[in-house]
Amino acid sequence: MELIILGLTVGYVVGAWKFWTGFNKTHFTQTLPNRIGFSLLWPVLFIANPSYRRNFKRALKG
Repeated sequence: MELIILGLTVGYVVGAWKFWTGFNKTHFTQTLPNRIGFSLLWPVLFIANPSYRRNFKRALKG
């Protein structure tokens, strides 16, 4: 159980970091609040929003 939690935590942090560093490649407005919010909420937005999913993939290509 602890290994699953550790894996999910690492995955969350890596996803947030990669999105943070590639944020300038997205079509989102380039503001600090957007960058913080989209980076922290990435798992929920990735599942629920197709537009965010496309931008997330664009940010990670970089």
